[in-house]
This record gives sequence, structure tokens and C-alpha cells, in this order.
Amino acid sequence: MKVALCLQHVLFEGPGVFRLALETRGYTVKNVVVPAEGLPADPGDFLLIMGGPMSVNDSDAWIEAEIQFVKTALANDIPVLGICFGAQLLAKALGGSVTPGPKFELGMSSVSLTDMGKIDPILSAMPQDFLVFQWHGEGITLPPGSTHLVTSADFPVQAFRMTDRTYGLLFHPELEEADMGALCRECPQDVQRGGMTPESIQARSRPHLPGLHQLADRFIDHLIRK
Repeated sequence: MKVALCLQHVLFEGPGVFRLALETRGYTVKNVVVPAEGLPADPGDFLLIMGGPMSVNDSDAWIEAEIQFVKTALANDIPVLGICFGAQLLAKALGGSVTPGPKFELGMSSVSLTDMGKIDPILSAMPQDFLVFQWHGEGITLPPGSTHLVTSADFPVQAFRMTDRTYGLLFHPELEEADMGALCRECPQDVQRGGMTPESIQARSRPHLPGLHQLADRFIDHLIRK
């Protein structure tokens, strides 16, 4: 059976609905919390890089080690999907950079497809403008040679593609309602920075979760076929 390696950075930011999408397609999902457990020897057959409250610009030795690990996965030509901090880490591994944004972006917000996003094999199914769930304060500059897919006013690079097997998303399509509750409990300072309450975050997000989960499933379906 194929193995999908899920790199977590905190216990409360796991694979969400990506787990079911992978398992129903015959993958075993192996979770590793990198700061606590270190990196495995092998990136497996699919690499999923999740979020976290840290910055890829922090000096922790495990961050640089993970960047090198991602480079190995890319060299092995396996599917790689980075989410939020994972997308920032992927961008840095590919030669991009990560810098503070103009605000802390939290909860549902509007993003738009770029011209290339409109013809992307996954994102072309989305409307020109759509709502996604956000939880971050830093943004991405495009890695050299990558394709810009999704944008917004405050964080211009919301999604990028390096190859048909490598995508980075600044937003979260995978979160379930319980995951949002965990984020609110574990990161109350972020909730305050975003000027919201846990109740308002979940109430505004709840109606949009089914659509985001469909998008998460499309990403997995596409990546494992490439």
C-alpha cells in the first residue's frame, strides 16, 4: 500500500479531510509532528505539509532540516502539497521567500483566480471569486518558475503550482469544524489579532466547509493521478 507522509508542526493542525481523500484512494496516512519527532528517512509516495503558528524564517534547526527534506521529495518527483505554513516552507524550498503581510488574515475571505488559475486542472472548477478559510500573518513571493494561481488584495500569492505534482496553498481547504475549534482554543492570541471571536469564526465558516472539502478532494484526486 502506498504511504502518504503528513508533516505536522503542531498536534492541532492535522490533515483534516485530506486523510479521508487519501485513504479512500488506497493510501496509508502517516503523521509525523516534526519539531517533536524529527523527520523520517523517506518522504513516502505523497508528501502533505501542514500548517503551524511558527515562521519559516525562524532559526530552529528543524525548519532548515525540513526544507532540505522537501527538496528531497521534490527531487524524487512525488506529489507534494503544502498548506499555509507548509506552502510557505515549500515556497522557500523552491527559491521563493516569506515575508510579513499587512495584517493577520483570519477566517473566511475572498480570493480570485488569476488568468493561469482559470485554466489550472484543479482550480478551473472554481468561480472567478470564491471564499476560503485563512489563518496566517505572513505571505509568499512566487518561487522562480512557478505559476501563480490564486490572489487577493492583501496577500497576492494565495496559491501556486510548480509542476502538475507540486502545489502550495496559503489557505486551508481541509479543516473540519472541530479543527477550527482547536485552532481557536490553541491560538487565542491569533483570534484577538484578527479582531474576531471563536463563535464568529465558526459561524461564518460553517456554511462554506462542504465546498472547501470538495476542493480538497479534487487536489488529492489530481495529484495522485499525475
